[in-house]
Amino acid sequence: QVQLVESGGGSVQAGGSLRLSCTASGRTFSAYAMGWFRQTPGKEREFVAGIIWHGSGTIYADSVKGRFLISRANTKNTVYLQMNSLKPEDTAVYYCAQGRTGNPKLTEDEYAYWGQGTQVTVSS
Repeated sequence: QVQLVESGGGSVQAGGSLRLSCTASGRTFSAYAMGWFRQTPGKEREFVAGIIWHGSGTIYADSVKGRFLISRANTKNTVYLQMNSLKPEDTAVYYCAQGRTGNPKLTEDEYAYWGQGTQVTVSS
Protein backbone atom coordinates (compact mmCIF):
# COMPACT_ATOMS: atom_id res chain seq x y z
CA GLN A 1 0.00 0.00 0.00
CA VAL A 2 1.46 3.34 -1.07
CA GLN A 3 1.42 6.17 1.43
CA LEU A 4 2.57 9.74 1.03
CA VAL A 5 2.82 11.89 4.14
CA GLU A 6 3.40 15.64 3.88
CA SER A 7 4.76 17.88 6.59
CA GLY A 8 6.10 21.41 6.99
CA GLY A 9 3.05 23.50 6.28
CA GLY A 10 2.10 26.44 8.45
CA SER A 11 1.60 30.18 8.57
CA VAL A 12 4.14 32.75 7.46
CA GLN A 13 4.21 36.42 6.55
CA ALA A 14 4.64 37.54 2.97
CA GLY A 15 8.27 37.38 1.94
CA GLY A 16 8.97 34.48 4.24
CA SER A 17 9.94 30.88 3.52
CA LEU A 18 8.68 27.40 4.26
CA ARG A 19 9.93 23.95 3.34
CA LEU A 20 7.49 21.14 2.72
CA SER A 21 8.50 17.50 2.94
CA CYS A 22 6.76 14.40 1.66
CA THR A 23 7.87 10.91 2.61
CA ALA A 24 6.65 7.95 0.59
CA SER A 25 6.36 4.25 1.35
CA GLY A 26 5.03 1.16 -0.34
CA ARG A 27 6.59 1.59 -3.78
CA THR A 28 10.11 1.94 -5.20
CA PHE A 29 10.44 5.66 -4.61
CA SER A 30 13.44 6.19 -6.87
CA ALA A 31 11.63 4.83 -9.93
CA TYR A 32 8.93 7.50 -10.12
CA ALA A 33 8.55 11.20 -10.69
CA MET A 34 7.22 13.27 -7.83
CA GLY A 35 5.12 16.39 -7.96
CA TRP A 36 3.59 19.10 -5.84
CA PHE A 37 0.14 20.53 -6.46
CA ARG A 38 -1.95 23.05 -4.57
CA GLN A 39 -5.62 23.86 -4.17
CA THR A 40 -7.64 26.74 -2.79
CA PRO A 41 -11.37 26.57 -1.96
CA GLY A 42 -13.55 26.72 -5.03
CA LYS A 43 -10.67 26.19 -7.43
CA GLU A 44 -9.25 23.19 -9.19
CA ARG A 45 -6.03 21.68 -7.98
CA GLU A 46 -3.10 23.20 -9.85
CA PHE A 47 0.37 21.96 -10.66
CA VAL A 48 3.24 23.61 -8.78
CA ALA A 49 6.42 21.62 -9.44
CA GLY A 50 7.65 18.23 -10.59
CA ILE A 51 10.92 16.32 -10.46
CA ILE A 52 12.20 13.42 -12.50
CA TRP A 53 12.98 10.07 -10.90
CA HIS A 54 16.72 10.72 -10.58
CA GLY A 55 16.33 14.33 -9.50
CA SER A 56 18.27 16.07 -12.26
CA GLY A 57 15.28 17.46 -14.10
CA THR A 58 12.54 19.72 -12.75
CA ILE A 59 9.54 21.64 -14.04
CA TYR A 60 7.65 24.50 -12.44
CA ALA A 61 4.47 26.47 -12.85
CA ASP A 62 5.17 29.98 -14.10
CA SER A 63 3.67 31.43 -10.93
CA VAL A 64 6.38 29.88 -8.72
CA LYS A 65 9.39 29.85 -11.02
CA GLY A 66 12.40 31.47 -9.38
CA ARG A 67 10.81 31.29 -5.91
CA PHE A 68 10.18 27.58 -5.30
CA LEU A 69 12.65 24.71 -5.54
CA ILE A 70 11.73 21.05 -5.71
CA SER A 71 14.29 18.42 -4.76
CA ARG A 72 14.36 14.81 -3.68
CA ALA A 73 16.44 12.45 -1.56
CA ASN A 74 15.91 8.96 -2.91
CA THR A 75 17.83 7.40 -0.03
CA LYS A 76 15.22 8.90 2.30
CA ASN A 77 12.16 8.33 0.07
CA THR A 78 11.47 12.03 0.46
CA VAL A 79 10.66 14.94 -1.83
CA TYR A 80 10.93 18.56 -0.74
CA LEU A 81 9.46 21.87 -1.80
CA GLN A 82 11.45 24.89 -0.67
CA MET A 83 9.21 27.94 -0.93
CA ASN A 84 10.83 31.37 -0.78
CA SER A 85 9.51 34.90 -1.22
CA LEU A 86 6.05 33.67 -0.37
CA LYS A 87 3.04 35.72 -1.41
CA PRO A 88 -0.53 35.73 -0.07
CA GLU A 89 -1.65 34.14 -3.34
CA ASP A 90 0.49 31.09 -2.47
CA THR A 91 -1.98 30.31 0.32
CA ALA A 92 -3.41 26.85 -0.37
CA VAL A 93 -3.45 23.23 0.65
CA TYR A 94 -0.34 21.67 -0.86
CA TYR A 95 -0.34 18.05 -1.98
CA CYS A 96 2.52 15.81 -2.99
CA ALA A 97 1.92 13.18 -5.60
CA GLN A 98 3.80 10.23 -7.06
CA GLY A 99 3.86 9.85 -10.80
CA ARG A 100 2.80 6.92 -12.93
CA THR A 101 6.20 7.03 -14.64
CA GLY A 102 9.66 8.41 -14.02
CA ASN A 103 9.03 11.68 -15.85
CA PRO A 104 7.15 14.53 -14.21
CA LYS A 105 3.94 15.73 -15.86
CA LEU A 106 1.72 18.76 -15.46
CA THR A 107 -1.68 17.14 -15.02
CA GLU A 108 -3.27 15.34 -12.10
CA ASP A 109 -4.14 12.22 -14.06
CA GLU A 110 -0.44 11.52 -14.61
CA TYR A 111 -0.01 10.96 -10.87
CA ALA A 112 -1.09 7.72 -9.25
CA TYR A 113 -0.86 8.43 -5.54
CA TRP A 114 -1.51 11.47 -3.39
CA GLY A 115 -0.80 12.69 0.10
CA GLN A 116 -3.41 14.10 2.44
CA GLY A 117 -2.32 17.71 1.97
CA THR A 118 -0.77 20.33 4.22
CA GLN A 119 -2.03 23.88 4.68
CA VAL A 120 0.17 26.84 3.82
CA THR A 121 -1.09 30.28 4.80
CA VAL A 122 0.73 33.46 3.80
CA SER A 123 -0.41 36.69 5.38
CA SER A 124 0.20 40.16 3.99
